[in-house]
Amino acid sequence: MKKVIVTTTINKPTKAIELFESMDDWDLVVIGDKKTPKDYKLNRGQYVTPEEQEAYDKSLSDSIGWNCIQRRNFGLLWAYDMNADIVAVVDDDNIPTTSWGKNLLVGRDISVNQYQTKETVFDPVGATNYPHLWHRGYPLQLLNERNYDQKLEVRFKPDIQADFWDGDPDIDAICRMEHAPECKFESSVFPFTSTKPAPFNSQNTFISARCLKDYFLFPHVGRMDDIWAAYYLQAKGYNVAFGEASVYQERNPHDLTRDMKQEYLGYENNLKLVNDLMQDPDSIYSYLPGPSIRAFDLYRRHFI
Repeated sequence: MKKVIVTTTINKPTKAIELFESMDDWDLVVIGDKKTPKDYKLNRGQYVTPEEQEAYDKSLSDSIGWNCIQRRNFGLLWAYDMNADIVAVVDDDNIPTTSWGKNLLVGRDISVNQYQTKETVFDPVGATNYPHLWHRGYPLQLLNERNYDQKLEVRFKPDIQADFWDGDPDIDAICRMEHAPECKFESSVFPFTSTKPAPFNSQNTFISARCLKDYFLFPHVGRMDDIWAAYYLQAKGYNVAFGEASVYQERNPHDLTRDMKQEYLGYENNLKLVNDLMQDPDSIYSYLPGPSIRAFDLYRRHFI
């Protein structure tokens, strides 16, 4: 089985990158950006320079733009060209534990708790030992309606395994301003899934290669890039299971006010977006700005 780790960075190799690179059963692809140090170097992983990305697909590069995390879409294409079976999408501030990638659920027939959710969207963070927190991208309008009383044990094959993160979790700026949590998630609640779509991110997530043609981190939509990708993927019929924390996030410096502004598009649109996507996945186009639509179309042509 071919397994590829994909990330992007503007930093010199971090502790997390060094640990990911040391995993003999995984290949590492790091996508560079304009702010990435010019002397960036890996020992056994592959660093893809901005020049190499432009040579690969200049039109896609121009449509995505520079100095943004959505450059990692090139990593997804690199992994596809490497004939990856499973792609792990990670951040360079998420330090993997010794168990990272050892218990892969993707493509396996597994037994999980499935939450029977009446709401339009399921919040995975609220199902843990931190019920007062919520996942980035969860519609704020539904916070007071979350209910985790109904669950069944089911068997299914996940296409996506979204592992959690101890330390600084992936919550939105409003939640972080209010609670500033330092988390240690109890492993006993995992793995689980839901009857409704849920937000998941691109910082510690394992994806079947068959999803790649539909998995795209949308540029020009602020901090909804991976959230809208997650909702779109589930609208296309792919399944997600949430796994126990397998990284510790030492979060890179963030301006929370700036983060909040970049999340506003989601605060305003996520609930309606999910409702529309469940009726027609192509309705995503009505939420995307022109350059994002062009980038999405250019990305998908690589799978034709």
